[in-house]
Amino acid sequence: MPESPTNLQAALSAFMDEHVYPAERHYRAHTESAADRWSIPPIMESLKSRAREAGLWNLWRPRDLGGRLSNREYAPLAEIMGRSLIGPEVFNCNAPDTGNMEVLLKYGTQAQKAQWLEPLFEGSIRSAFCMTEPDVASSDATNVRCSIQRDGDNYVVNGRKWWSTGAPDPRCKILIVMGKTDPEAARHTQQSMILVPVDADGVRIVRPLQVFGSDDAPHGHAEIVFDQVRVPADNLLLGEGRGFEIAQGRLGPGRIHHCMRLIGCAQRALEMMCQRTSSRTAFGRPLSEQGTVRADIANSWCEINQARLLTLQAAEHIDELGAKGARDLIAAIKIVAPTMAQTVIDRSIQAHGAMGVSQDTFLAEAFAYARTIRLADGPDEVHRVSLAKHVLGLYTQ
Repeated sequence: MPESPTNLQAALSAFMDEHVYPAERHYRAHTESAADRWSIPPIMESLKSRAREAGLWNLWRPRDLGGRLSNREYAPLAEIMGRSLIGPEVFNCNAPDTGNMEVLLKYGTQAQKAQWLEPLFEGSIRSAFCMTEPDVASSDATNVRCSIQRDGDNYVVNGRKWWSTGAPDPRCKILIVMGKTDPEAARHTQQSMILVPVDADGVRIVRPLQVFGSDDAPHGHAEIVFDQVRVPADNLLLGEGRGFEIAQGRLGPGRIHHCMRLIGCAQRALEMMCQRTSSRTAFGRPLSEQGTVRADIANSWCEINQARLLTLQAAEHIDELGAKGARDLIAAIKIVAPTMAQTVIDRSIQAHGAMGVSQDTFLAEAFAYARTIRLADGPDEVHRVSLAKHVLGLYTQ
């Protein structure tokens, strides 16, 4: 079993080369079959089994929560996994499960951990996080209208959520739902989070939502109705009025996990751009000798490395100061990395011509992923406001 972070990087890279990249075509072929779109490609479970045997499992779990690595040590590994859109799941390092596992690790009771955390650690089930709502600006979490009301030994959940990533997955068994337990309380103590089994009476998945025309099967993003859903009071996380606190804790490391993976996407897109332009000739010379193409390659290389260094700095600050102490750098990298990846992937698409927007490369899906992350875990604007407030405090006091 690999021991040091350096050995883990080498082992992970070798595993990606030998198993994950070759499997992408089979995975895509399975999900393109109309009869099989919402079933799990068998090759995924085979890959997961091999990853566990290789000791490349749950690498996301930080050392302060019982894991093997710091956030700084994990960052290069997440980048390697992020080079493939199926990569993170192979190693049980995929969103939203890592964030939900972190919530259960930090805030779950022993009973909640036994029932839900252990199978998530094993990779035998999946989960979803239900916060965003169609009727309010959910970038402000205090806007949520979903109701969580105490009734004896139970809570009753009513509301509508959407963009609950992973909920349509047939292996999804548990939802973490954010709603209001006390609308009359102080603004940031009205909300609570509760564990709701997918098969609870009154939970109805209305539809999978499409991202740029793709339903992202077999995982997807669901619109869900909660209609008089009754769950035991013991399913509440941490306590009434603690939902906003949990949300802030969850979105620290999880936010930069996306950034780490997007750097891997961008790096692969750059390599593909170099290979493509060196192998294609137009107007009498290779595309790679065209001035505009060379400018795109040079700018992409600089931008990727700038984002990588900022991500590593953010990870170090989380290790040293916690997510709250690193909030300025978390906001900065969340602003920088998705836009950088979107730009680099777009250049690679342009270099590939029509092939770049087809299913024959990973570029179109990667572009959609990068663009979507500019909205997920807080839109760019929210992070800019937060960062600017911090910077103003530094230089005007």
